[in-house]
Amino acid sequence: MTAFFSSDDEIDRIGIGLLDRSLPKPEWTHAGHFAAALWLLRHKPHLVECGGIGAIIRAYNEATGTANTDNSGYHETITMASMRAAAAFLATHGEDAPLHLIANDLLASACGDPNWLLDYWSRCALFSAAARREWLEPDVAPLPY
Repeated sequence: MTAFFSSDDEIDRIGIGLLDRSLPKPEWTHAGHFAAALWLLRHKPHLVECGGIGAIIRAYNEATGTANTDNSGYHETITMASMRAAAAFLATHGEDAPLHLIANDLLASACGDPNWLLDYWSRCALFSAAARREWLEPDVAPLPY
């Protein structure tokens, strides 16, 4: 198994960097997205519960020069599906389990493939403007999370 993260300090840096918009854009990768999701779920759940994740990501995108449009930037369906997967992985570990180990487990699963959502959505549906703007139910198979 590939270890993407070797310490919780790495996860903390990504989560805090997303919030304060200091995370270097090249680090906002597939693994970075899941690291931030896990960090937010554990350390700032109120931001997730009130739907603030969209505002956080949109602000980060703008700060790093990424426009939030119908073709780029924030994607509601991908974000919500990923947050559900991250929450499910977090729930399978103890509340004191190191986040970097949870992140590595998550990324070693099917979710580690950047195209994992295409098992549940058709490419056309997932990458539509509608799915980018708001939650779109899967059209291929039910999301297991």
